[in-house]
Amino acid sequence: MREERTCQNCTTKFTVEPEDFQFYEKIGVPPPTFCPSCRLQRRLAFFNIFNLYKRPCDLCKKEFISVYHKDSPYTVYCPKCWWSDEWDRFSYGREYDFSKSFFEQFKELWRAVPVLGISIDTPTMETSPYTSHSGHLKNCYLLFHADYVEDSAYGFFHLYNHSVFDCAVTMSCESCYDCQNAFKNNSVVGGRGNVTNSIDSYFLRDCDNCQNCFASANLRNKQYYIFNKPHTKEDYFKEVERWDLGSYKTYQEISERANEHWKKFPPRPTYDDFSVECTGSYVFQSKNCAHCFEVSNVQDSKFMLLVADRITKDCYDVSSWGNNMTQCYECCNVGEDVSDVKFCHESGLGLMDAQYCKLSTGAHHFGCVSVKKGDYVILNKRYAKEEYEALVPRIIAHMNEMPYVDGNGIEYRYGEFFPIDLSPFAYNKTIAAGLFPLTEEEITRKKYRFLSDMDHAHSVTKNATDIPDHIKDVTDDILRETIGCVECGKGFRIIPMELSFLRRMKLPVPRKCPFCRVRAQFTRWTKNLKVVSRMCKECGEKFTTHYTEEDAPFVLCKKCYQKEII
Repeated sequence: MREERTCQNCTTKFTVEPEDFQFYEKIGVPPPTFCPSCRLQRRLAFFNIFNLYKRPCDLCKKEFISVYHKDSPYTVYCPKCWWSDEWDRFSYGREYDFSKSFFEQFKELWRAVPVLGISIDTPTMETSPYTSHSGHLKNCYLLFHADYVEDSAYGFFHLYNHSVFDCAVTMSCESCYDCQNAFKNNSVVGGRGNVTNSIDSYFLRDCDNCQNCFASANLRNKQYYIFNKPHTKEDYFKEVERWDLGSYKTYQEISERANEHWKKFPPRPTYDDFSVECTGSYVFQSKNCAHCFEVSNVQDSKFMLLVADRITKDCYDVSSWGNNMTQCYECCNVGEDVSDVKFCHESGLGLMDAQYCKLSTGAHHFGCVSVKKGDYVILNKRYAKEEYEALVPRIIAHMNEMPYVDGNGIEYRYGEFFPIDLSPFAYNKTIAAGLFPLTEEEITRKKYRFLSDMDHAHSVTKNATDIPDHIKDVTDDILRETIGCVECGKGFRIIPMELSFLRRMKLPVPRKCPFCRVRAQFTRWTKNLKVVSRMCKECGEKFTTHYTEEDAPFVLCKKCYQKEII
């Protein structure tokens, strides 16, 4: 059975396929009333990773870095206190009230129970407190969505890196700068679009196993190439020396020239290494996956985003994390040895059979907040197994009989993720705003929350235009200056680890603040998450790719690209 439905949120048509109905029946949920895009937007409206604030822990009273502002109406604990046994999660437990909608009750519970102020592990908090949704970090600063990284700063989605700055979506890299979508590189600068296994190279796109290459695209197993032309070893170093990248002006010029040069060559149309029967973009080591983006080791799943590590199987609509996950649906930031988890946010670590939970670990939870131990729990109250199993169906029936109605008149029955108006974050402070941008007027009209930027107390002591053009002329005095960002005007500092890295790599001091740089990385990354229909310039076959005509006027299908490039 194939059925066309109208999205309850945006009113566009979307299709529920036969295999979708089979999945929903298997996990015991009704088909969705929101289209896939609106479901993703709704989940990501609960995901703030880039906005950090200093605030006191509401238990130990010590100041720490949190994703919750100090004026947030939530009880917020630092990671050390939240994970401790110094407080009782079950003391907040309450009876289910059949005179109120479920989401009303959950909202009240969420406001009462202490929440984790920032998702980082305790060792990371000691050495790298200015990070978010990260773990196993050492000496890192302003990294977001990162794991197993050392001596690095300013980036998004890092895994197993060392000494990497101003990069995004990188794995197993060392001494890299200004790179995006990079794997197993050493001393690569300015790389874009899947640069892999390369050394001592600059401004490459779609290149693999290259060494000492400069401003080129689509190279395989090459050395001493400049603008895609081969050179002798002596000529290569003599020519590259002319492009003194320690100069900020020269760096910007080469970056622009390389970007224009890349447009002469067809980009790799799809990134799907070791994958079969998959659609989307950046899908690796996966099979039978549809509409998936930035995933690896995923099987028999659909509408997945940012899911990696160990095998994920038989899941729909999960955004972020993964790592040994089965039969999960409509979750955000959920993972690590989890199964049968539905409609949950920021939960996992062995979680099983859980629905509508925030910050849960354990098993058999329904509508819980910050419950990390204990089974058969509803609204933070523990029950005997028989009582739990009898009460959950009654609650589900009540959710259908008494739906929650948001400010836009949309009804939320059982089977929907949390309404956006339950999000603890303003819409414009979540990553939903990056993928589904709305103006302040649109946010207000939709009755979501909008939060203006907080004033920063740092007074600018040096204009970016007054920084020496060349890194060799920059003294240690720069570490005492507050520089005015050329983009947003806010003050920022150069940290010692960063200055040491720039000097070692002979690269210029940045003129934009870290948040503007990370935002630019994220904006480039979001382009990978939407595919468009294009026609191969060689054979005329139609195919999908994330490259628009503006980004890449000249494209080839996968077969023609492999024939020409590989």
